[in-house]
Amino acid sequence: MTTLPGESTMVTPEAAERYDRLLSLLTGMESVVVAFSGGVDSTLLLHAAKQALADRVVAASGLSETYAEEEMADARRLAALIGVPYEVVPTMELTDPRYANNSHQRCYFCKSELYTRLETVRERLGFAVIVDGANADDLRDFRPGARAATELGIRSPLQDVGLTKDEIRALSASFDLPTWDKPAVACLSSRFAYGDPITIEKLSKVGRAERELGKLGFRGARVRHHDTVARIEVPPGRLEEAVALRDEIVAAVRLAGYQYVTLDLEGYRTGSQNEVLHARLKPGGLRGQSAL
Repeated sequence: MTTLPGESTMVTPEAAERYDRLLSLLTGMESVVVAFSGGVDSTLLLHAAKQALADRVVAASGLSETYAEEEMADARRLAALIGVPYEVVPTMELTDPRYANNSHQRCYFCKSELYTRLETVRERLGFAVIVDGANADDLRDFRPGARAATELGIRSPLQDVGLTKDEIRALSASFDLPTWDKPAVACLSSRFAYGDPITIEKLSKVGRAERELGKLGFRGARVRHHDTVARIEVPPGRLEEAVALRDEIVAAVRLAGYQYVTLDLEGYRTGSQNEVLHARLKPGGLRGQSAL
């Protein structure tokens, strides 16, 4: 077993206590629909919900061109592994120009669409609550989707009990969940600079380039789209390896349709596209704040 930079598989007493509170919180909800991406956070949440609620839990994902096909397949496999029914609901965010125009509030419109669709699942099943996998660390980042969750009554149990990403990974490892060391997952639209319109063709191009990088062993690498240029982010500790494989990387990414291939020397970091936002915009993405 290996660990990712800055992470540990040691479950601290504080994390164990927070997990116990998570189980109690979920038990009190009586029945839940888990907004399930198959990522680290929502997989632990689904596992906990199964423990707390038995057959009164269902996992549901939005079917969209904005998520890589392999991520959807992973979500289905993980739900089956945990022993929870899995549903897929088509989402139509790309037909909404407010989303497709790719403003800094893009995620708000995406999550509004997703949670509205999941509400139909909740109503049909007669379940009590929709829950998502937002964690305590997310409160420090720019996340317009959190406001959509608040407006639509979505609960974030991991956040409510104060579980951080490192704690979630450690707990996941202790439960032998295969996602414990999975790189962060984000929709393919996050690969585009704000203001660069989102299209199915561009999403397909990015998705193919990242799949090719995955074949070369760069799991979780990001391909940031800049017209004919692909700016690749790999973990900082793997920069030398990427340089050594530059010929293979260039060939793979060009196969996806890019003319130029660059390597970001800062390496992969969560939310790098948000670095261009002025600090005054960030409060608009926090839970409960209004859009700008």
